[in-house]
Parts: sequence; C-alpha cells; structure tokens
Amino acid sequence: MKTISLIAAGLLATSAAVAQGQTPPWEALPTVAPTPADNPTTPAKVELGKMLFFDPRFSSTGTVSCFTCHNVMEGGDDHRPTSVGVHGQKGGRNAPSVWNAALLSVQFWDGRAATLEDQAKGPPVNPVEMGMENLRAVIDRIHQIPGYRPYFEKAFGAGDAVTMDNAARAIAAYERTLLTPNSPYDRYVNGDKSALSEQQVRGMKTFVAVGCMTCHKGPLFAGPTQPMGTGNFVRFPSFPQNPYVVLYDLVRDTGRFAVTHNPADVSVWRVPSLRNLSYTAPYMHNGSVNTLPDAVRVMTAGQIGRNLADNDVNDIVAFLLSLTGDYPQQTMPRLPPTPGDLLGP
Repeated sequence: MKTISLIAAGLLATSAAVAQGQTPPWEALPTVAPTPADNPTTPAKVELGKMLFFDPRFSSTGTVSCFTCHNVMEGGDDHRPTSVGVHGQKGGRNAPSVWNAALLSVQFWDGRAATLEDQAKGPPVNPVEMGMENLRAVIDRIHQIPGYRPYFEKAFGAGDAVTMDNAARAIAAYERTLLTPNSPYDRYVNGDKSALSEQQVRGMKTFVAVGCMTCHKGPLFAGPTQPMGTGNFVRFPSFPQNPYVVLYDLVRDTGRFAVTHNPADVSVWRVPSLRNLSYTAPYMHNGSVNTLPDAVRVMTAGQIGRNLADNDVNDIVAFLLSLTGDYPQQTMPRLPPTPGDLLGP
C-alpha cells in the first residue's frame, strides 16, 4: 500500500506542476559513467572485460556468454521473452539491456545486485544461465586458459591478479563504456529545439500530463539519480484490476519478494529505463508485450489507472522513440586459445 500511496502522491504533484505551468526537470544522458573509487576505469580493464563479456567458456557447456543474452551489436538484449541458457533452459525474466546499465543504481529486475561488479558474478553460477557450480569453478576455468594471465596482469598488476573479483571488475569497466548519449531528446534538452518533431514534443507533454514521469524521471527515465546500491522500486501493477494483468500474465512472478521475502515486496520491481526502447522489444519483466504502443497501454492502465486514447498513445510512443541515442562502435575481441581438455568430453 505504501508504494501505491507514493505513486498517487507523485502523480498529484506532477499534475499540479503541469497545471501551474511548471517545466519538469528534463535531464540529458551523461557521456561518462560514474566509477567506484575501488575500480577506476582503465583501457586495460576495458580490454580484458570485453574479452570476458564475449567469452562463452565461462559457462558449464562452453556455449553461453554475457553477449549471448546481451547483444551489444544491437540493443544489448536478446529479443526473446526470456533468455535461453545452458542445455536450452529458459530463464524466468526478460533480459534487460546492458546499454546504459552503468547508470542504474541497482541491477537486475529485482535490484538484487548493488553494482555492476556484483551483477557480473551472478549469471555464471545461475544454474539456468551459465551453469557453473560456483565462483571457484569460474575462476578455475580462467586459470586453465593461460592466455588470459597477461591481460589480468596488465589490468591489475603482477602477482595474484587472476581472481574472480578482478574478473568482475574488468567486466564492469567494459560495461561502463556502453552509453548511448546524443539522442534527439538529449539534443533537444541541450538546446537544439529542432531535434524533436512536433508529435514528439506533444508526446513529451502528454508523458508528463498523464503521470508517466512520476516513476520515469532522471536521465535514464528510470527514477531519480540515486547512490549506487539504492534502488528506485515500484509496485507493478499498482492498479491490478485491468484486463492486461491476465492477458500478459503480469503477476505470476512475485518480483522483489523473491529476494527479500518481505510480503510488502510482492510485485515490486526496479523501475526500468525507457532509453532505446526501439531496440529492446519485447517488453515487461516477462517479455510478454511485443509492441511499444501496447506497452504504453499496459503501463498507463496498470500504473495510472487510465486507458488512453490512441492519439495520446501514439504521441507518447513518438516521444519514447526520441530516447534512442548513438551506439558506440563495437568490435568482436580476439580471445586466448582454448586448451584441448578445457571443456571435457
């Protein structure tokens, strides 16, 4: 109930501001991601992290890498409702895009990882995703590929450089380079008033007027900027008595409750980013909604309790498409050679 009360209060405040002619705080996407003091970004770390990100040998079958579910050659996800891991197993949630994830204050749909470094340690030992027995097995696999040692030493110094913590730090360093600034919206906010079409400007105003910005604010449209480890969470759906809940099976997954086991966290989720939505269909935590107009209808009915007219939906969609930024060029890394006995029979 507290989450719903906060949404209602935010919606009233946003609506009041619009009624008074106030302009909401529009924020452009940063061009550099914040870095923790204990893991400054360096070219050597980024190089190593990129190799690890693309390397499928850190899965039990040697077939699944970070890249498998987070295709940085496109939208940073895999376009499946839920991802496929080792032995063809399907996960329970839609893969979030890795693009701009460095700007999120918590990771995963349920916010269970406080940092990118924490997140990087999760998939390798998930039995559905990469299927390694434990983190010791993951770092042992790295030790069995001698060609990796020079890259670890270049990034972290001589000595005991090949560690799981350092592997996670390197992956996080690479992911902090994956930002997509300079969208039409960013250019508009930075002063280029020709960057958005008339419909997109109209959609921008509708986005505020109907209350979308209650949750989707800040440079990522994922909530206000927070200290790392402090998440922006909201109950979804907040208005469950609508036909989309059954149509798209929106409440089967208990959300953050699976992490905290607190009944108040049933159906509570990290607020997702609205950046680059043209690249990240299908939508929702279970990947059940195929189109962006339908996603807008689901969200406005579920979070605001309103069914919008088609022209309002189309205007909001036009605005959301203006949040697609420039993707930095990616190239496939050359990986160290594989020993013949690495993966077994």
